[in-house]
Formats: sequence, C-alpha cells, structure tokens
Amino acid sequence: MIQLDEKSYLYLLSIIPVMVVLFVFLQIWKKRTQKKFADLSLLKRLTPDRSNFKSTLKLIFILLGIASLTMALVNPKIGTKLETVKREGVDIVFAVDVSKSMLAEDIAPNRLEKAKRLVSEIINQLASDRIGIIAYAGQAFPQLPITTDYGAAKMFLQNMNTDMLSSQGTAIDQAIELASTYYDDEEQTNRVLFIISDGEDHSEGDVSNAVEDATNEGIRVFTIGVGKAKGAPIPLKRNGIVESLKKDNQGEVVITKLNEDVLQEIADEGNGEYINGENTEEAVAFIKEQLNQMDKKEFEAKQFAEFKDQFQWFLAAGLLFLFLDIFVLDRKTKWLKKLNLFNER
Repeated sequence: MIQLDEKSYLYLLSIIPVMVVLFVFLQIWKKRTQKKFADLSLLKRLTPDRSNFKSTLKLIFILLGIASLTMALVNPKIGTKLETVKREGVDIVFAVDVSKSMLAEDIAPNRLEKAKRLVSEIINQLASDRIGIIAYAGQAFPQLPITTDYGAAKMFLQNMNTDMLSSQGTAIDQAIELASTYYDDEEQTNRVLFIISDGEDHSEGDVSNAVEDATNEGIRVFTIGVGKAKGAPIPLKRNGIVESLKKDNQGEVVITKLNEDVLQEIADEGNGEYINGENTEEAVAFIKEQLNQMDKKEFEAKQFAEFKDQFQWFLAAGLLFLFLDIFVLDRKTKWLKKLNLFNER
C-alpha cells in the first residue's frame, strides 16, 4: 500500500506541460529566424556540429528531473507489513433516504445533499468505529458493509442519488430490517442505526415491528430529520435546470413535508434520539456526545504498518537527471556522430 505524505506538492507537476509548450514555441521561433538568416543547407555548413536531437534530450532530462524532485517532496511511503491491530469502537449503520422527496430544496442545496453532508461530518468525528451504509426508497439496498475504511464510505456516500433505486416510496421498515443483517459480531453490544430521512413513509410495511425486532437485537435507532415542516415542491431537473415540479394523479403540485412525528416515534421505540438536521454543527456535536457515552467494543482490524519513506530514490533520480542535462551539450558527440544514430548527416 502506498501513502503520499505531502500531496500538496503535486501541483508542481503542472510546470511540465508549460515547459513543453514553451519549448515547442521556442523551436518554431528559432526555425523561422534561421530561415530569415540563411537557407537550410548553408546553416548546416556553418554549424556542422550542431545537434537537432540534443536540445530535445536536454528538455527530457530537465522534465524528468522536475518530476522526480516533485515526487521527492511528495514523499511516497510504502507499507511493508500488514498487521492485525486491536481497535475499540461502535458498529454504526447509516440508512439514507434516497426517495424523490429528498430532492425538495426547503433546506439547501436539497434534502439529499444535506443528508450526505451530515453523514460525512459524522464520519469525520469518528476515530475507530466501524460503519456501514444503506440506501433506501421503495426498497432498501446495501451500499457498503461494515468497515473501518472511512475513505470508501465517503466515496459511496457521494455517489448516492435518487435515481439509484427504481422503486419509489420510503420503506423505512426495510431499511431497519436490512441494517439488522449488518451487525455480524454477536458479542457487539453497542449497535447503532442512524436513519436520515424526511420521515415520509409511503410503504405498507410495519415500521413498529421492524423497530421492535431491531431493539431486541441490541440496536439503538436514532433518526435525523432533513427538511422543514412547512414543506416544499419536488423539482424535476435535467442537466441542472428545473423542467417542472412533481405532480400527483390529479395534476396538483406535490408538497413534501418533514414528518418529525414519525421520526420521533421511531427514535422513541428504538431507544434512541430524534435529531433535527437543519443545523449541521449542532446535530453532529450531539451525535458525537451520544457516541462517546457508549461503551466501546474491542475488535480486530488489518492495516498496513511500518510505512517507509521513498523520497530518497526520487531525490537521487532528480539530481541525476539534472546533472545529465548539465553535461549533455548541444553539439554532436564525436563517436555518436560516426554512428549517425539520429540520422543527422
């Protein structure tokens, strides 16, 4: 496994295409200027030892030197050993509502983006907890199994959208039932489920029974509400432009509202808490406090250890290329001239 110690220095690599473009323009300018001075055959007789290839070779050495020195500043590190380490934490599953009602823009930029931001900020506050992600609308779909890879969790999170599930609705009961299958450690006492939704449940399932089954398995169910009680229409967009508003069978514009009563009831039955997600900072702080109060369960996780610096190899290569550039002259090398490798006669 490779780690980059100082990724910010990678921007220095942008110098390379700039130098290539300048070199090309310089060669074009030189040829035009030389044509004004004399014709090509006369120039070859006046400068018989001038190499057309050496200038390109020197540029290649300079560019390789810059690239190598940049990588030395970035300092790649290679994990040389895979170790099993002990970690303590809580198993947390995030069930994110991706139904069309989450496109309502009563909370900026819309409910779904707000939900994704909330989950991302909660993940940022975690240290060694394991997390999983579920997407649900008319049915629940596993996105990411229980893992300690927070980077992968954020990647899956950002790719979630309202088109990923064809079945529409808000099947909270299915989300809870699916979450129950995520906790594979029978000894894990602290199991937490966060349901992030606007609370509009249009499924025919029995949410109360699902919550009861979850609590019997030791799962605490927290709910996070996104949206506002006054509601908002659901914009239907194409290429970021609103084409129309979602309408019901009677042709009336659908107004979707945050149903805090449903979410509060689920949290009460699930031995959890209901959190209004409008203020991200306050919501995340409250959740962090709740998680810190829970007992941590020890578990094993594999990770790379003993990362070794590799900058010295790039530094040596960079200095070598720059020295080569200094010692390579624009004139033809005598023994290479005899071989005529670059067809310069």
